[in-house]
Amino acid sequence: MTTMATPRPFRLAAVLAGGVLAAGLLAACADDSASEGGGDGDTVTIRVQGLPPGTDQAGQDQFNAKIDEFEELHPDIRVEASTNEYDPQTFSALLAGGGVEDVIRVPLTEPQGLIQRGQVQPITGFLDEWEHAGELNPQVLEPISDADGEVYGIPRSPFALGLVYNRALFEQAGLDPDAPPATWDDVRAAAQAISDATGVAGFVHESKDGQGGWQLTMLAYAHGGELEKADGDTYVADFQNDAVRDSLGLLREMRWTDQSMGETQLLNQDDVIRQFAAGQIGMFMGTPGTYRLAKQNFGMEDTANYGVTSMPQAGGGATMSGGEIFMVPASVPEDRAAAAVEWMVFYYAEPQYDPEVAAAEAEALAQDPSAAVGVPTLPMFDDAQQQLINEAIAPHVNVELENFQPYLAGTPELELQPEPPLNAQALYQVLDPVVQAVLTDPDADVDALLAAAEDEANRQLAAAVQ
Repeated sequence: MTTMATPRPFRLAAVLAGGVLAAGLLAACADDSASEGGGDGDTVTIRVQGLPPGTDQAGQDQFNAKIDEFEELHPDIRVEASTNEYDPQTFSALLAGGGVEDVIRVPLTEPQGLIQRGQVQPITGFLDEWEHAGELNPQVLEPISDADGEVYGIPRSPFALGLVYNRALFEQAGLDPDAPPATWDDVRAAAQAISDATGVAGFVHESKDGQGGWQLTMLAYAHGGELEKADGDTYVADFQNDAVRDSLGLLREMRWTDQSMGETQLLNQDDVIRQFAAGQIGMFMGTPGTYRLAKQNFGMEDTANYGVTSMPQAGGGATMSGGEIFMVPASVPEDRAAAAVEWMVFYYAEPQYDPEVAAAEAEALAQDPSAAVGVPTLPMFDDAQQQLINEAIAPHVNVELENFQPYLAGTPELELQPEPPLNAQALYQVLDPVVQAVLTDPDADVDALLAAAEDEANRQLAAAVQ
């Protein structure tokens, strides 16, 4: 097991004995301890997001077991876990009121906005005490760092988007599931074949809860475009470009000319994965992690039908990257911030670096037959370290790894393009109605819709940096 370079008790003692500042922090901690986490002078209590929901009992049991292990290693820290989720609509109010946890989990769309608004704090000083901090993949750290190189979070399970498909439906349509679509022309042809042969939707595009804009951004990247561009020291929306128009044009053709997208539209991700798990969808854009959701949340019985390949292309040579980021709010005092980073390294970074830790977690998780062990992710360190992790967990893997090979072989050939850097979730929400119009109205005026959406997105982007 890897450890922080400076033993935790020494580090915490150093923080707590740091003179006037520390005295002030101790007072703050004492005041906070009843409702916000804190300490009694000998221990620090931190509240952390990330506890899996009750529907994932195996994950919740593992999380609580890791808390016990952490507290045994660090008797001066107590961890209180929460199933609370980061909500951009309520976060500012929670932060101002002191109600936010010491460790928050946010999607990769959020860090740059949080950093620019000063709502999270840099953790570089604490993180650098971990002996392997310098080995973190720079590509993974870039979206969670500022212009001065300060790091603000620790990622977990970084991913790149691809195309998820039903191997059984491919075979029923006379398609080779081991040679999935490589281009969007291929996707269109395969969707037509599946729809004609089986009567189910050959391809489905999400369109509500911000996921319509999210998936339109993936399509635009594959067509060589983007949805946001730099403008001085900020960003503006860039919806009215050929890549976005071509992406919407493709959806229009598949929906209304080919009629290969089924009759039910206005779906979010849960709707799509539920229908996919039931064998009612041929293809959708997603990550390998959707295997876990299909199996655990929506009861996909024949998981051998699950297939995933790299993102098909239409001239862009790129795919969207993403992941979960764990961050420390700016309001958290130094002693709790130090303990929070200690927890984040222990729970999120070490299992992605240390083969021994990774193997132990995989073995524990594999005890539950409903769990999915071994779903591929992007390397959080380098390929060599990831290979050591893969070899360590191999005896406990219970997913059909051969069905992930098209994804693993094709994704390294693509540019990994982060999500729009500023206010991406709001941008996605603005684009939802555009996608919905194209999927529900054959005469939708795409140019007018994009112009109106771009104006609204720019108004929200300007407000986000004030």
